[in-house]
Amino acid sequence: MRTIATSALLAVATTLGACAGGPVNQTVYSANQPVVSRSDYVYDVNADGVGYSEEARIVDWFDTLDLGYGDRVSIDDPNPYGSAERRNAVAAIVARYGLLLADRAPITAGQVQPGTMRIVVSRMTAEVPSCPNWDRRSNGQYAGSSTSNYGCAINGNVAAMVANPEDLVRGQSGSAYGDPRTSTRAINSYRSQNPTGEDGLEEITTTGGN
Repeated sequence: MRTIATSALLAVATTLGACAGGPVNQTVYSANQPVVSRSDYVYDVNADGVGYSEEARIVDWFDTLDLGYGDRVSIDDPNPYGSAERRNAVAAIVARYGLLLADRAPITAGQVQPGTMRIVVSRMTAEVPSCPNWDRRSNGQYAGSSTSNYGCAINGNVAAMVANPEDLVRGQSGSAYGDPRTSTRAINSYRSQNPTGEDGLEEITTTGGN
């Protein structure tokens, strides 16, 4: 088994200076922005088929990576007429982790050897570098500038809590078609509820009890 990790910077923090002596930040935008990076982990398997032993090794590899939501699994098969059967076998393993097999695989380091196919797990992480940052504690020396630590707390929490860091870069595209049943569900729920005072007011006593 070979595991190769590559990383690509997908989002770069803004260049507003936050160091002592640097440019002041007089806007409401934070210089400390989340940076999203991607790592690709690869595992080459026998292209002739995914038998029991090969399946066990793939499962062990997924468990070692702690595969889960936000990970993207794809197959790089050098054979343009690759067997749909072996692809479906990998897709069935990936489905155990609540994921779907991606349509395309990213370009990875190293060449896929003949007779093998490559499983690629792409994982994104988000962090706010250089935080906390107390290089400049003052308020820009009467320039109306934010401190160098401005944005570290909120953006650090966002980077830590986002389920899929890729959403910080691409977001989620909505459907081009609206469903009126979805848009009116809240209105119907509100209209179908009985008025709160229909059964009279609840009697509340201020005396203490046992």
